[in-house]
Amino acid sequence: MHIPVLKKEAIRLLDVKQNENYIDATCGRGGHLTAILEENGPKGKVLGIDESLEQIKECKLKTKDFGQRAVLVQDNFANLADIVEKERFGNINGILFDLGMSSWHLEGSGRGFSFLKKEPLDMRYGQDNQLTAEKIVNYWSKVELARILKDYGEERFGERIAEEIIRTRQERPVTNTVQLVEAVKRAVPGFYKRQKTHFATKTFQALRIAVNDELGSLEKVLPQALDALVEGGRIVVISFHSLEDRRVKNFFREAAKEGKLEIITKKPVTASWEEVKENPRARSAKLRAAVKKTINN
Repeated sequence: MHIPVLKKEAIRLLDVKQNENYIDATCGRGGHLTAILEENGPKGKVLGIDESLEQIKECKLKTKDFGQRAVLVQDNFANLADIVEKERFGNINGILFDLGMSSWHLEGSGRGFSFLKKEPLDMRYGQDNQLTAEKIVNYWSKVELARILKDYGEERFGERIAEEIIRTRQERPVTNTVQLVEAVKRAVPGFYKRQKTHFATKTFQALRIAVNDELGSLEKVLPQALDALVEGGRIVVISFHSLEDRRVKNFFREAAKEGKLEIITKKPVTASWEEVKENPRARSAKLRAAVKKTINN
């Protein structure tokens, strides 16, 4: 079961009010989406966006009692401005981003997000995407592989892992998660395999980010989100690793300098010990929030 991270904090910082409109740009299994719908009735609407058709279907089931107040769209949130225009979704008082994977991606999608089970090396959030992890692993150069492992995984042994992937694929294609984990295992030193964090974690993170252009999509959508909001509207972003959080923090800071945003969270909000105990995924979550300022002409 997917448990939405920092749900109470997200709803509070979105400042959800009756009859106002909101966007859940990463609606996933509908946890945050339904929480907003429970607060913004009787006439407020929520536009839910997700790349995965399976996730959208799940959201439709969970929101059926809210009728036309839930507007659901399968798409990449990087296309936010186009989606808003197409759906004629206006007067937007808040936009929520819960970045990264849901539990469903790891446990139910069968797309190779987890290094703990044997699955095809897919790692796509949306099936319209032509790039898969298998294509990256088998066709990208050593330089390109080492770059994404370093830049997207912050993997200290990225070059060694890239070299081992090249060696492995010369013998036979690397098509599943087990083959990739074994290649990483051969590449890294003994002490690295004995650490608390699994030795393949950063490799899988790097490939997932590259496949879905996660950082590029985030950089594209933040300015669109700011433009879409009414004055006084809020942006709330929950990130799960430093690469995302850094981009959100920098965007908020620059927009604040330009007088476009006021940052509400001087430091990121993190999960309580109780929430982490119930949902270990919340351990790395950081929530940042900002409000769109009134522009004085």
